[in-house]
Amino acid sequence: QVQLVESGGGLVQPGGSLRLSCVASGTVSSIVSMAWYRQAPGKERERVAQIFSNGGTNYADSIKGRFTISRDNTRNTVYLQMNDLKPDDTAVYYCYVDRWGSRANLLDYWGQGTQVTVSS
Repeated sequence: QVQLVESGGGLVQPGGSLRLSCVASGTVSSIVSMAWYRQAPGKERERVAQIFSNGGTNYADSIKGRFTISRDNTRNTVYLQMNDLKPDDTAVYYCYVDRWGSRANLLDYWGQGTQVTVSS
């Protein structure tokens, strides 16, 4: 099992910045990737950014150049630095982790979410 605890959400004005953090605990040795998803009211959950154990990353087109995902393996923590925030970035942001199970199956885990609101 993996437990995820997110922090860093809040209210910010357009153009502002926030940094989200997610600490993973439990069976963290076999983590494949860590990611951030978001879900806005009335919309489907979408992947914002993902980072793999080898450091490779991918980003949603809507946030490229504004958000940066990073990972501290010594602290089992993933970060999402969000700059130049826009009202359309308003959503609940979820931390996500996947890892290899004992049967070579991929298991996934979700945090409880943290609210990000961009408004003047």
